[in-house]
Amino acid sequence: MNETLVEIENYGIIPVIEIDEIDHIEPLVNAIMSGGLPIVEITMRTKAGRKAIEIIKKRWPQVILGAGTLLSEEQIRFAVDYGADFGVSPGMNERVVEEALKLNFNFYPGIATPSDIERALNYGINRMKFFPAESLGGLNMLKSLYAPYKHLKVKFNPTGGINPENMASYLTFEGVYAVGGTWIAKKEDIKNGNWEKIKESVVKALLISKKAGKKTK
Repeated sequence: MNETLVEIENYGIIPVIEIDEIDHIEPLVNAIMSGGLPIVEITMRTKAGRKAIEIIKKRWPQVILGAGTLLSEEQIRFAVDYGADFGVSPGMNERVVEEALKLNFNFYPGIATPSDIERALNYGINRMKFFPAESLGGLNMLKSLYAPYKHLKVKFNPTGGINPENMASYLTFEGVYAVGGTWIAKKEDIKNGNWEKIKESVVKALLISKKAGKKTK
């Protein structure tokens, strides 16, 4: 297992960030890091997403930086060129997966069905994003998806509807390596500059993760 994935699994939390203003990058990253979490996933679905990835990698090289919502080969190349440590997509797109593999990029595609899982496994991928988790049936659905593939050592990153109330139940399940979501840094909190609230969300999430058995620092 590569070092990036080890660290993600140790913390068990991937904050998914939708950032619209470049000026928000510095206080946001500082808030997340001061809360004790050195992991940030920046989605590529906002205009500021690309610039945020560039800035974060240059100014905070110690951050485990993810690029999210990667929907094309070009976006994979951008993520690699600008130093993202891992990439995530909402679905299982073979062209995107093949580009990531060609570039030896840590990439975790999204799955929602057994067929998605098997397509990922065909590429040698056993770490996947389960999305949208709660809308698909939550933990009960994930357990059903996991059962036929447990012997292949698959694990999932549930994202979509995860929050402080349900994250512990996911993290204590053996088929989950981390949970992801926007609840740590909500768009309205970023917009309103509620940095202390974001820091507190990180601290609370890490406490829950630690109680669930993760090796948070």
